[in-house]
Amino acid sequence: MIRVTVEQTVRCTPDAFLGLVMDPERYARVDAKLGHIDWVRREENVTEFKFRSRLPGLPGPAPKVVSRMELTPGEAVHVRYAPPPHNGLVRRVSSFAASFVCTPEGDVTRVVRTIEMGFPPGLRLLVEPVLRRTLRPDMEREVLGAKALMEGAEEG
Repeated sequence: MIRVTVEQTVRCTPDAFLGLVMDPERYARVDAKLGHIDWVRREENVTEFKFRSRLPGLPGPAPKVVSRMELTPGEAVHVRYAPPPHNGLVRRVSSFAASFVCTPEGDVTRVVRTIEMGFPPGLRLLVEPVLRRTLRPDMEREVLGAKALMEGAEEG
């Protein structure tokens, strides 16, 4: 199991940042792990979307995945694989959970971004060493990109 957490303060409200996350087509501008998005479906505080995943440092072609994001307004977005019938093959070769937890701190929001992934023993030996080197820098670029997008949006 690999677990990576990065933190950043962003000059926006928690709701504004979480709104960016819940818009996968917009968030893909800052997250290289989100390849081509086939479709997005949003109903109240749940967004599901199908995309071609890209894991940093790993060769393609990457599988198509359906992710399910659940929003707790003003607090967090939790991301997992969408339930069956989606992701049959992907579930056999990996587990995945991610979150964005936002806490207001004066005029900024502290964003804690976490990704957890697990792989079966044979695949773990190949994939986890690569992700231990590449996932944190990728996530740091992602969160800094989201910060720039949010803070630039407020200025413009």
